Amino acid sequence: MRIFKILILMIAVATLGACTSKFKTYNGPEVTRVLIFKEQRSLFLMHEDKVLKKYKIELGFAPEGHKVFEGDGRTPEGEYTIDRRNPNSAFYLSIGISYPNENDRAKARELGKSPGGDIFIHGGRRPGDPTRPDWTAGCISVSNKQMRDIYAMVKDGTPISIYP
Repeated sequence: MRIFKILILMIAVATLGACTSKFKTYNGPEVTRVLIFKEQRSLFLMHEDKVLKKYKIELGFAPEGHKVFEGDGRTPEGEYTIDRRNPNSAFYLSIGISYPNENDRAKARELGKSPGGDIFIHGGRRPGDPTRPDWTAGCISVSNKQMRDIYAMVKDGTPISIYP
């Protein structure tokens, strides 16, 4: 009887784990571009000229203006690509943005500073993160649930345009 109870418990745990996986599959139209509008705090997943999904976002703690150097708290503006993904992100899941580009590096060099890097679209706050709006160090944040969708839908190499 005890072995039977252990077996039932193991099956229940395995089933629950499968239902709560953070990894989704997506079989819809290809996301051909990601658009970010900082002022509107909006992220759009596009297939050609059709909006597939729209999400509200939070930005770096100094949201106005283009990121110039490491530690300025700004979210970059310009044309980049999604260049990596992190399934083990401290922020649930994340996809990387190809910041800095050559122009970003040159501008920071003029100021004698590092341009920084590691700019991601990632999941929501962790315990202890600031509770104010626009709380990241320069990244783009969505809820964990939304990040599951974005992670499944957006592939590496997808262009991303970030507007003021």
